[in-house]
Amino acid sequence: MLADLPTLAQAGRFEPEVHLPGAARDALLDFIADELPCWRDHPERKPETAETALTGQLCDHLNSAARTSAGWSWVQFRTEVPDEVRQERTIDLAPKPCGAVLIIEGRRHTQFHTLFPIECKRLPTPTGRNRDKREYVVTATGTTGGMQRLKFGYHGAAHQFGAMIAYVQEQTFPHWLSQVNGWICDLSAECNSAWSDSDALQPLKDDCAVGICIFHSRHQRGGGLEEIELRHLWINMN
Repeated sequence: MLADLPTLAQAGRFEPEVHLPGAARDALLDFIADELPCWRDHPERKPETAETALTGQLCDHLNSAARTSAGWSWVQFRTEVPDEVRQERTIDLAPKPCGAVLIIEGRRHTQFHTLFPIECKRLPTPTGRNRDKREYVVTATGTTGGMQRLKFGYHGAAHQFGAMIAYVQEQTFPHWLSQVNGWICDLSAECNSAWSDSDALQPLKDDCAVGICIFHSRHQRGGGLEEIELRHLWINMN
């Protein structure tokens, strides 16, 4: 797939406009997924368990990998990026153009625009005051649930596509898939719930050899927002 993407010629022009097919987004997700085990297993990576530390490390790795790759030098990664609609809120991880203006499906992206938002969560949720074990999906109070933020437009309201990365620190992928979809099922059964069974995760790819599992989900949104599609990248940190 990478071979199908255009090479960006930088000579003689500052920030050229480059038109990319919509498939470029999926290819970028594949690049991130392929780099997750490389990041986890990097001999120079300091062991961490905290979400912000892990995401910071991952951001550093993705930037280095993109710079030296054959097809992704036009992407940079940033952490804690202000949301485009709700700027008082921040996105955990955001890919942005680098050295080019990208036109994807008619939408113009500069270095100041997020290509799509990425939320990062630990599985299981750390124990502590005001923490909710369902935090990958939702929180009983507040709006810190990963899927909750994107489904209800607290994060990523300007986007119709987003991603989530789960650092799986205990148990197995089937265990967490059952848990996550069980929480969604319970939410959908509540009176006047905005959740439904259609919000559940659907498997796309499972690579046990490298400890990666990929899912997707689709979510109807209120408030005049269009449906959002999410790609879920789970990495086994055990």
